[in-house]
Formats: sequence, structure tokens, C-alpha cells
Amino acid sequence: MSDDLERPYPRPLSGAAVAQIPSGVMPARSVLDGQTVTLEPIDPERHGAEVFAAGHGSPEAEAIWYYMAYGPWPDAAALASWLRNCAAAHDPIFFAIRPKDTGVVSGMCSYLSIVPMNGVIEIGHIWFGPALQQTRAASEALFLLLDHAMSDLNYRRMEWKCNALNQRSRQAARRLGFRFEGVFYNHMVFKGKNRDTAWYSILDDEWPEVRSKITAWLADDNFDTGGRAKRSLTAMMDKRAPSQRG
Repeated sequence: MSDDLERPYPRPLSGAAVAQIPSGVMPARSVLDGQTVTLEPIDPERHGAEVFAAGHGSPEAEAIWYYMAYGPWPDAAALASWLRNCAAAHDPIFFAIRPKDTGVVSGMCSYLSIVPMNGVIEIGHIWFGPALQQTRAASEALFLLLDHAMSDLNYRRMEWKCNALNQRSRQAARRLGFRFEGVFYNHMVFKGKNRDTAWYSILDDEWPEVRSKITAWLADDNFDTGGRAKRSLTAMMDKRAPSQRG
């Protein structure tokens, strides 16, 4: 899908007083535990070998780095050095994704661009190894990040930014309830190439409905005995109510 076919969502503008001022709380570097997956704050010694195996060793695995600003790495030691920087960072806050059915780390994700005083936060640095792609655990991993920030910490705005040419990432944003805001052209240079960046968001007034749809999709009764979802989350999100922000 090109941006010519995806129009920015027409939310009403607002200058209203903010009823609940953001708390200013930063997300903690702590475990987020779900039904099918656990997010663990990145630890180079504990996660290095599994992270390397998940994203290397086959053309399919190494394809995940195409739109990333880094990777793949020549060996596990090189990746472990990068993970040390990830572990030391205050923003982004990186997590390893461990599905419960395998017990093996199969990807990563993070909070980033964190502005606690304004209640604004982004999820990104998302990659799933082949074994995690298009699974219930992958969807729940991102839901855990969304829910902790929006429900527990009461952030007002959740962001998703990606290469505008990355159609899989753009579809993932829409599927999770993010609304398209536009494209920042010539936004970045990565790996020597231009990046036009597509921006998406979920606002606090939209989150309760988004949360309800994702939790309904993640429920046990939405999956058959083979682990396949009975309903499309994208189709569920397409039936959302218009934004009511004031």
C-alpha cells in the first residue's frame, strides 16, 4: 500500500483542558508477563545466544534486518556487544520476547521516544524471528507494551513510526489499532539510504476500545485447536468508532 491509498485519520483538533495530567512516570525495566509470552528486560549474557539464533542462520531470518537501522551481525560476539548498549540505555528500553510454548527468546521490542511529562511514548525496534512471526504470542507481546503504558502508567499518546516502504510494519500498526497521521519525508538516513517515515498513534480516548478488541482477539475462545485465530484483528479494528476527542 502506498501512502496515496492511506489517508491521515481525520481526528478533530482540540485545545481542551487536560483532565488528567500525566504522572511523569517512566516505564520500569521489569518483566511484563502475559498468557502466551513474557517480555524480559534485555540482558546480554542471558539473551545473547538466543537473540543471535533467532535473527541469523537463514535468508528468512536475516531478512528481518532489511528495514532496521542495524543488523545482521557477523557473529554472536558482535551482537552481544550491541546488546550491552541496549541494556545500558535509558531510552530505548529494550525487551527480549520469550514465547511460553517454546521457552526460547525469538525477538525483541522496546519503548522509545519516552516523554513522561507529556504522557507520550512509542513502541519500536520490533523484530520477530521466523518462529514468532504471525503468532498469537507476537501479538500479545506488543499488547503487553501497549497496555502497560496506556493502562498502568496512563500515558496519553502511543506512537508507531516505521519506514513508509515497509508495508508489513504499516499493516501491523493498523491491525493493532494505530491510526495513520502522515509521512515525514527525508526523515532519516539508514544504511546509506533515505527513509521516509510513516507515523501512527493511539490516543487515550481511543485506547479503551482498542484494548477491548485486542483482548477479545487474544482470548482462548478465538483460537481453534491448531492455534489459528477465528477472527481477523484487522477486520475488528476496521469497525472502530470515530475518535471523540474534545
